[in-house]
Amino acid sequence: MTVVKPGLALSISALALFAAAGAATARDQVRVVGSSTVFPYSQAAAENFANATGMAAPVVESTGTGGGMKIFCGGVGVDHADITGASRAMKKSEYELCAQNGVTDITEVLIGYDGLSIAVSRASAHDWALTETQIYQALAAEVEVNGDWVANPFKKWSEIDAGLPDEAILAYGPPPTSGTRDAFVELAMHDGCKALPYVKNLKETLEKKDFDAFVTERCSRMRQDGPFVEAGENDNLIVQRLEADPHAIGIFGYSFLYENQDKLTGIPVNGVAPSSETIADFSYGVARPIYFYVKNAHRGVIPGLDEFIAEYVSDTAIGDGGYAQERGLTVLAPDLLIEQQDKATGAATMTAPQS
Repeated sequence: MTVVKPGLALSISALALFAAAGAATARDQVRVVGSSTVFPYSQAAAENFANATGMAAPVVESTGTGGGMKIFCGGVGVDHADITGASRAMKKSEYELCAQNGVTDITEVLIGYDGLSIAVSRASAHDWALTETQIYQALAAEVEVNGDWVANPFKKWSEIDAGLPDEAILAYGPPPTSGTRDAFVELAMHDGCKALPYVKNLKETLEKKDFDAFVTERCSRMRQDGPFVEAGENDNLIVQRLEADPHAIGIFGYSFLYENQDKLTGIPVNGVAPSSETIADFSYGVARPIYFYVKNAHRGVIPGLDEFIAEYVSDTAIGDGGYAQERGLTVLAPDLLIEQQDKATGAATMTAPQS
């Protein structure tokens, strides 16, 4: 049996990490993966970086938040991404996956806020407005009917409320791997579910842990009988489908509604329409923070990575009046922006998430 002294083991570990990082010099482009919501901002930063520096434009892929985390946490070196965008914070399980694969030094950067827009074609004949409860009743796998908890029987919007369109329910939305899906379930579906009399009664009769378990397990399920269609990670496809069918609604990040205001209109939720202002002050209840994560072992090794990060968090990118705001980003307050810029450029190491 070979015995390795602690000091030698540390040296071997350091050499292995250095070798992995050194191998990354075979790649001359920054690689960015992650959220479809963050994708337009990453893409814009990549284009502006290339134009300003003359260096190769970073490769930006829309893989979804969950998919991006798996790729990002796969390891260190040329075969692994440098940055991942996320439409929610990194989960504890993802942080642990990173650690298992040697990705132990990560910077988390809050870049701004986004609203989970529910939109419809401007060709729609109806003046849409929905509550979170109506959204839940339309899209959930299980709902309350006459005091019972049953499989969702609603086929038309008018079956939920006579004031809604007498049309078949059809919604295009994100898949389970998407951070947009996670946020939509937490911010819209759970709130809508909790407002139902059946669930309100459970809150009064169950212990908190049991009630929370019911919400997590039973109020999170999207229906799979046709009215809700998982449209993949490319939100532009949802936009195209809404253009083709004025009876359908779509669920995606606000930037895609912002970029397609000539074709789509946002549906007010609980009486508040999505806009930069209502997302910034959180009066629009389906709003969330968005992030990117940097693999610090790749800094100083992948050509252009440090410069690209500086571009991404610059005032001209994510500041007030920046090109990300022009694409629909709700920007941070000035003092918070400075704090995030310092974290990004200073390679601040994030702490482990609690959940």
